[in-house]
This record gives sequence, C-alpha cells and structure tokens, in this order.
Amino acid sequence: MEFLTNISPIHISILVVLLPFLAFLTQAIVGKKDQSGNIGLIAIILSTVCSLVGVFMEVWNHIPMYERIHWFTIGGKSFHVGILLNNLTTLMQLVVCIVALPVHIYSRAYMKSDPGIHRYWMYLSLFCFAMLGLTVSINLLQLYIFWELVGFASYLLIGFWFTKDSAVQANKKAFIINRIGDLGFLVGIALLYSQLGSIDLVELFGKEGLIYTMDTHATWVTYAGLAFFLGAMAKSAQFPLHVWLPDAMEGPTSVSSLIHAATMVAAGVFLLCTVFPLFNETVLAVITIIGCLTAILAAFFALPQYDIKKILAFSTISQLGFMMVAVGIGAWDAAMFHLTTHAFFKCLLFLGAGAVIHEMTHLKEQTNATFDPQDLRTMGGLRHHMPKTFVLMVIASLALAGFPLTSGYLSKDSIVISAFEWASQYGGLYFIVPTFLIFVSILTAFYIGRLLFKAFFGPYNYTAKVHDAPSTMLYPMLFLGSCSLFFAFSWQPLDYHASWLMEAFHVKKSFATVDIAHIIIPSVLTLGALVTWAIGWQWYVKSKYPFATEGRWMTFFREQGYINQLYAFTFVKGTVYLSTVLFWFDKNIVDGCTKLLATVVRELARVADWFDKNIVDGLVNVIARFTYYLGHLVRQVQNGQLQGYLGFALTIVVLGILYLIIK
Repeated sequence: MEFLTNISPIHISILVVLLPFLAFLTQAIVGKKDQSGNIGLIAIILSTVCSLVGVFMEVWNHIPMYERIHWFTIGGKSFHVGILLNNLTTLMQLVVCIVALPVHIYSRAYMKSDPGIHRYWMYLSLFCFAMLGLTVSINLLQLYIFWELVGFASYLLIGFWFTKDSAVQANKKAFIINRIGDLGFLVGIALLYSQLGSIDLVELFGKEGLIYTMDTHATWVTYAGLAFFLGAMAKSAQFPLHVWLPDAMEGPTSVSSLIHAATMVAAGVFLLCTVFPLFNETVLAVITIIGCLTAILAAFFALPQYDIKKILAFSTISQLGFMMVAVGIGAWDAAMFHLTTHAFFKCLLFLGAGAVIHEMTHLKEQTNATFDPQDLRTMGGLRHHMPKTFVLMVIASLALAGFPLTSGYLSKDSIVISAFEWASQYGGLYFIVPTFLIFVSILTAFYIGRLLFKAFFGPYNYTAKVHDAPSTMLYPMLFLGSCSLFFAFSWQPLDYHASWLMEAFHVKKSFATVDIAHIIIPSVLTLGALVTWAIGWQWYVKSKYPFATEGRWMTFFREQGYINQLYAFTFVKGTVYLSTVLFWFDKNIVDGCTKLLATVVRELARVADWFDKNIVDGLVNVIARFTYYLGHLVRQVQNGQLQGYLGFALTIVVLGILYLIIK
C-alpha cells in the first residue's frame, strides 16, 4: 500500500467517497444481473483500505487538511465544495467504512435469494456514498446535501420490502419526521450565513474562526444552536422525534444494523460535535435535558417489548441519549467515543438478532407454523443450537451494559463519570443527570439480559432443529465482536482516559476531575448489572416472573407512552379533519360564492341581453320603421303620375271639408 502514502489524503478521501457512488451507478446500469453484490463489496473494501491507510493513518493526530473547489457565485459571494480532514472527520469516515464492510459481507448470506437483491445492493452503495460524503464535507451546505441524500437512501432501504404495508408506512414516517429536523438544520445554516457571512467549517470553527468573535449571548446564537439541535434530534431519534426509529426496523436487519444503529443515527451526534463551539449555555442545557429524557424513556420502552429488533431499536435511542448528554455537558469527546464503540457492539447485536431471525424463519418454513420469527416468546434454548451466535451476542450485550473488559465499559463510563463531575461543579439538582444515567445504565443491563435469557435460555419447544449462522454471517460478527472488547480502543481496560481516541480530541472541560467517581461509579454500574441479571435469571429462566405480563404499566411502556397514538390523533387525524373542513369550506363557501357570483353575473347578462334586444334595439327599430314608412308614404306623393297628384289633392280637399264640418 505504499502508493497510497504518495497521494494526498485529500484525494484518497475523495476516492473513498466516490467508490460506493461508482458502485451504485454500475449496479443501476447492470440491474437485475447483479445478484451477488460483488460490485458494492469490492467498492467498500477499497474504501475501507483507503480510509484506514491513506486517510486515517496520515491525518490522525496531525495538522488538519482541507481543499476547496469553486462551486458557484451569488453576487460577490463565492461558494465552494471541498474536503475537510481532521481527527473528527477522519474518525467518522473510518467508522462508516469499517461498519459497512462486515454488513456487506453478512448481507451476502442474509439477503440471499431475495427477489429484490439487486435493488438492495444498489441502495446500500448509495447510502454508503451519502454517509461518507457527509463525514468530510467542508461546509454546511455541502453537508446538508449529503444529509438529505442519507435520508433518501434510508427511505429506500426502510421500505425495501415495499409490498408490505407496514414497511411503506415506516419509510414514510421516517421520511416525514426527518424533514422536520432537516428544516431546523436549514434554518441554522441560514442564521449562521446571515449573521457571519460564511458556512465554511474552517472559516467558522477554525483556530481563529468567526464563531470565536461573536457574542455567544446574542439571541440569534441561541436560535441557531437550537435549530441545529432540532436537525440532530430528528436524525438521531431524540424524544419526542424518536418515533420513526422503532418502525424503521421494517427494513432488512442488516439495514437496521448499518443505518439505524451504527451510522445514520450517529450523524446527528456528529453534527453537534462539528458545530459545538456555536452552542451557548442555554442550548447546552436543552441538549442535556432532551438527551437525559430520551435515554430514560427509551430504556423504559425497551423493557416490555417482545420484538427482538424493537428492543435493540429502543436501546439505540437510549444510547444516543447518552451521547446527547455528553455533548450537553461539554464532553463531546466522550460522545464521539461512545458513538464509535456503540457502532460496533450495536451493529453486532443487530447482526446477531438477524442470524436468530434468519434461523427462526427457516424453522417456521420447515414446521409450517404461524409464529412471528422476531417474537421473543417463540424463542428459547437457542444457545444449544446456535452457540457461536450466542457467545457473540453475549459479548455485544456486555458491551452495551458497560461491563468491564468491553469497549462499552470505557465509553459509557466516560459519559457517566463526566456527567457526575459536571454536576459536582454546580451541585443541587444538577445531580439528577448523572443519577438518571446510572439508573438507565442498570436498566440497560436488565433489558438486554432479558433478551438473552428469553432467546437463548429456557426450553426449546420445536422438533425441527435450527443451526448456527453460516460462516459468511459469522465472520463479520466475529470481527465486530473483537472490536467490542477493550483492546480495540485502549490497552488499559479500566481507564477511558488512556484510550487513543480520547487522547486525540483534547477537549477542554469546564469541570474538574473527581477521582473518587472513577472508582464508585464503575463499581455501582457493574454491581447493578450483576444484580439485574440475577433478577432476570429468576424471572425469565426460572419462570418466577412476579408481575402480570399485560399490566397497565407494561402496556403503557410497550405502546411508547401512547406517543404514536397522540401524534396520530393530533397531527394525522387533526390534519385529516382540518383538510376535511377546508375541503368543505372550499367546496361550499369558496366554490359556492364563486358559483353564486357566476349565477348573478349570468342573470344580469341575460337581463342586459333582453333589455338590449327588446328595449334598446326595439326603440331603434321602431324609429327606423316609422321613418321608413313615413318616407315611403311621402315618396308616393312625388311619383310623377298625374292621377296620383289629383288623388292626393282630392284627399286633402276632402279632409279639409270634413275638418270644417266637424269644427
């Protein structure tokens, strides 16, 4: 790979972005002939190698690099497209590549024989192109374009099985809710440009950027920060705009692992870390509150779910809430750390769930049964039949729970401990934030333990056998499992400060280190996880569950607090009702007035026509006829005939005599 070191990382990064796009174009041209996915797989392999060797290793912990190309000019202002490479962008680009590669390999077995497989490979390449372009964009407008393209590709992949009504409804829901956030993002861009005259990330956030010259207490700064956060709320599924993500599980599980656990939903966190210097105390407080609410509510919503993918979807929402809290307290390096570790172990959890669903679907076909292959209640005892998948799922679950010796332990501790240190600076009610995060961490261990216990333990209730996932699916999972352990991020398994990732960002925090927290909080989290697993073992393996499975609270949480129903009633039905009222108003009032006015005009025209025809024209015609007959009569007097003259004279004489007699 020496030739890569002789090329500018800028150009290699462009190649990393363009390779999936070329694969997309090629697959679009080839069409149904491309069933293997080799084109997309080769493209993402090359992108991964180039990103690691030619970009990440050349730029990481070195001087940032950027390059611009003139795009267009409006008035006297020129706009550019380009590439920005620094620790943040190169890390994000590498994460996308490294997670996308095992998903491509896994998909070769998981999506095999699907009639729409050619579309799947095409959409997947388009998504990778959009996501990779987003990570290294040099200005906010360019980033926004890729942001929208990511949403479009996600729309296609969520609705991949478009013959299912639920998939169609899910991709529409995701698309519409993300448009709400995109509007906020666009407003933020407009505010920045109108106030500072630039949307270039280097000009805005560089060492001597325009952001550092502004008054952070200005009203427009708060509005701009909240607008950017609205964009991140929708993309990263934060309360109350989180409702699209659980429904997005209607797409293939491999899609869920890539888009809705590892990359697309992380774009919102990445955006906030990119524009972090813009945020003032008000915006940071809002981010912290929303992140905290999202983390705890999503954890509660995950508890009673039976769909294995929805449990992981709510888990993703909850972990994104952790990342938002990290941004809100000023520890955005911890947010990026957790984003990176979460990408690996959550992707592994989804791929493991996909392997289970894959085998349960085959079992359903063999037994001609009617059960849902994603329902935990139809599973049990799978650890004996799928031991490799079980071990890998356990590793990913331990990482999600933040158990020692996993990458999740390091990154989650970095957030929870930072939150405690942040709260220690202010005291009082600020301790609610770390308390909630500790509680959610323990709750996370419980619901992921519940998933493992119900799926892999207990009795196996089928005569037909299931088998472990094929090697094409296991090898990618094995790679992700190794990345879910501590040594992928630090040789010190218990100290997140020693991670190469945390050491690279050099984030200056406003709060001091509390040494005791580095001992007490990890101990509490680990002990809490062990206790919840002991409880889960009794409840779900020993069948000693003490509560009603359909209790009021369980139903409440399973229905997400009836938020979807609230939205359906207020926004969907409200819009339909308003549309009905407006239709009636348009038809009966607007159209009625128009028709009435038209009728009045027609009748007036008819009356005017009659008046013109019978009165005006009649009077003219009467005068004309009178004149004609008078002229005709007088003309007879001058006809040149003697008898006529004598007759006329005689008539005059007779009339005169009669007049004299009568008088």
